[in-house]
Amino acid sequence: MLKFVKQNLENIDGVSIYPIISLLIFFLFFVALFLWVFTAKKEHINEVSNIPLDDQLKSEHS
Repeated sequence: MLKFVKQNLENIDGVSIYPIISLLIFFLFFVALFLWVFTAKKEHINEVSNIPLDDQLKSEHS
């Protein structure tokens, strides 16, 4: 199976650019995520981290 795929891919001109593009997309996504995590406001992080606890408290009081 791999031999069949490899043989077909070798016949396509410029196919070597696709792994580079996918690596760049992967890398840029995680760099953006890393930057967002370090620039996010502490209040927002605390609010989001308490969402499961807030839902549990609401269900206990109902």
